[in-house]
Amino acid sequence: MARIDDLLATALKTVPTKPPDAAPPPTKKAYSEEMSAKVALAMADELRHRGMRGARPSDPGDVGTPGAERRFAGGIGAKKVDATWATEGSGPLLRISVKTINFRAGRSKSFQKNLTNRRGDMLGDALTLHRRFPYAVVGGFFFLDKDAKNDQTNKRNSTFVNAFPRLRLFTGREDPAGRDEQFERLHLLLVDANPFNPALACYQVNDSTTQVALDAAFSEFVVLPAERNFDFYEAHNGTVRRA
Repeated sequence: MARIDDLLATALKTVPTKPPDAAPPPTKKAYSEEMSAKVALAMADELRHRGMRGARPSDPGDVGTPGAERRFAGGIGAKKVDATWATEGSGPLLRISVKTINFRAGRSKSFQKNLTNRRGDMLGDALTLHRRFPYAVVGGFFFLDKDAKNDQTNKRNSTFVNAFPRLRLFTGREDPAGRDEQFERLHLLLVDANPFNPALACYQVNDSTTQVALDAAFSEFVVLPAERNFDFYEAHNGTVRRA
């Protein structure tokens, strides 16, 4: 198991037991926010391990890496980011957006009700940052509860199946002059967030059949910023270093 798998598994074990779908909205919101915060901490830890010094957020006890998530000026307003690597000389080089859908809707008993809203939130993240910093690499991780793969009905596919055609248009931004609302890489993850034996299955949103190793996904987040900033950085064996 790669380091990032261990980090995310450990992070998910620290999240409280998931409330029932019938729990009050504030309870469910607090759970989802805590999951996102713990996941962002783990991802930033991995970025620092891969050479991205100062990546945030960090735990308060981390020496030399102060601060929580950053807030950047964007093209359509300031934006708080989930996990980010920025330098004083270059500004934001990489940001990672984390979104979750953890609960079924009361009436439909499916996870699809919030899919469009969460997609809009994610696209706003990419648009806001790219509009002001077109060379920034923006990645996304969209976490769906594992049961979203099995909530289909006779009239509708599962939320997992339906998510791919709704998201694949917004990944694969290879050119800094590309569409601002598009992510460089956007991943969909099925998550079993139980505190005893959590599990993740990761996919790129343009391919619903092939799982992607999280280690490989983070290696891309090393290569892409290095390619955009080749005068200053280079990718080497899954890490970034000064050129």
